[in-house]
Amino acid sequence: MQEAQQHIDPKAEAILEAAFGQFAAYGFRRTSMEDIAKAAGMSRPALYLHFAGKEAILRALVGLYYARLGNAVEAALAGAGAPEEVLERAFACHAAAIPDAVLRAAHGEELLDRTAALCGDIFVEGEGRLAALYADWLSREANAGRLRLEGPPRELAGTMLAAAKGTKVAPYDAYPERLRLLARLLGRGLRA
Repeated sequence: MQEAQQHIDPKAEAILEAAFGQFAAYGFRRTSMEDIAKAAGMSRPALYLHFAGKEAILRALVGLYYARLGNAVEAALAGAGAPEEVLERAFACHAAAIPDAVLRAAHGEELLDRTAALCGDIFVEGEGRLAALYADWLSREANAGRLRLEGPPRELAGTMLAAAKGTKVAPYDAYPERLRLLARLLGRGLRA
C-alpha cells in the first residue's frame, strides 16, 4: 500500500496546533476563531485565509491525526519481530496519537462528540486505511508462514481495531498498558 504522506504548510500546522490547544482547554463550542487566531499569533482575517471556520479546522485536525497515525502504524508493521512485538509497536502508535489533552481535558468528551458529528467521512476513510494496513500485515505474515489466520485478513483487522478501541475507557492513563496487553494476547493467538 502506498504511504499517504500528509504535507501541510507550517503556518497551517501552527494554526492547527493552536486550535487544538484552544479546543482542548475551552471546548469546541466556546472556542472562537478570534481565540484560535490569537493563540496562533495572527489576526482573525489572516486565519480565514487558511480556514473557512472552526469546522474546517477540526476536519483538518482529524485528517492530520489519521495521516500521522497511518504512517506510524505502517512503519511499525514493517518492522521485524514476533507477532506480539509487532502488534505492540503498532498499537503503541494508537496510544501515542491521542493526546492526553483530549482524554483528560474537561472538554475532551465534547470535543470527541463534535468531532464524531463533523468528521464521520474522515473517520471512515482513516479507519479504512488502518484496517487495510493491518490486513496487509496479516496477509503478508500468514503467507510467510509466521501467522495462522482464523478468518479473512480484512475481517480480522477490523476485529483487532474494534478491540483496540474498546480499551479506550477511563482511567485513560491505563490505555497504553491495555493496548500492550491486547497486542500480546492477539499476537500470541496468531502465531503459526
